[in-house]
Amino acid sequence: MFRAEHEIHRRRFGRNLGLGLVLAAFVVLVFALTVVKVTRGDPMQAFDHAMRPELAPATGAAP
Repeated sequence: MFRAEHEIHRRRFGRNLGLGLVLAAFVVLVFALTVVKVTRGDPMQAFDHAMRPELAPATGAAP
């Protein structure tokens, strides 16, 4: 009733399993980096075409 599994299906499953593990590892890495960034409290700033005072050079500072 059940047919024997063909060899190509075993190879395809192995490749799919490997790719799935690599993708899962990438997701875990991105999640871990996000958690570390958020818990450290680093300011999250992006380039949004707006003037930010902390990036402007100080005026009147003695060299």
